[in-house]
Amino acid sequence: MKPQLPAKTRIRAAFEQAAAHYDEAAILQREIGTRLLERLELMRIAPKLVLEVGSGTGFCSTQLAERYRQANFIALDLAHSMLCRTRDRFSWWQRLRRQHGFLCADAESLPLADNSVDLLFSNLTLQWCHAPAKTFAEFRRVLKPGGLLLFSTFGPDTLRELRAAWRAVDDAPHVNDFIDMHDLGDELLRNGFADPVMDREDLVITYEDVRTLMLDLKTIGANKVQRGQQHGLLGKNKFKAMLAAYEKHRQAGRLPASYEIIYGHAWAPLTAMQQTTDGQTNISLAQFRASIKPH
Repeated sequence: MKPQLPAKTRIRAAFEQAAAHYDEAAILQREIGTRLLERLELMRIAPKLVLEVGSGTGFCSTQLAERYRQANFIALDLAHSMLCRTRDRFSWWQRLRRQHGFLCADAESLPLADNSVDLLFSNLTLQWCHAPAKTFAEFRRVLKPGGLLLFSTFGPDTLRELRAAWRAVDDAPHVNDFIDMHDLGDELLRNGFADPVMDREDLVITYEDVRTLMLDLKTIGANKVQRGQQHGLLGKNKFKAMLAAYEKHRQAGRLPASYEIIYGHAWAPLTAMQQTTDGQTNISLAQFRASIKPH
């Protein structure tokens, strides 16, 4: 299902505004980023150019640069204020000596040459892209043959309690929709990636009240959803009704906020690989073994 998202101008504005205080509330984002970085331990790669799409304030950026010290590194983000935060994590000497780059750009239109990137890393950015097929096509375009794509995003069960509470009030969309893991895997195949591997996990954060949850969402810029504008008494009454509906989910004195985390990785096919008309990519056992680190 195609996600219903705000216009890119609103998304950019939300994250521009959130940059100054993003790290105060981005506990979940850092945890998922850490788990995504750990997956690189299983990959046998020595990239010359690493691209991070959606660098945010740079939590993963410095770790990627440290892990691949011999590689050039590019951080890319839609919001300039976020990108400045990333850049500030690197000293001027690091940027000069190791040729780090910082690009303010859209994941759906990457300002990079074809076949130029060895590793494309993206933590919790794909859910803000309007057309995953177009985004994956761009990822595939810039990756070199044999290059690795590693990403995380949110699945449909994310914020299900908040969605259910609003649904008890009206039929308007108050929470963003997220794409199913299997649909993402299908899009990877359609865009020519080799043997995508997808998996998921559920994480739950608990809150004392819904207002604190919504403040966290606002602080990280994730509160700009497709919703009708509610004004005056009617809007206040609906909000109170939503708060009451959410109370039905309270357990052990706390309110849960569930997140479905999707992880995926795939390889840009080597020239020796042959892609069939149904989107399947044939890869030799030797090529597969060469890409995975031994235990």
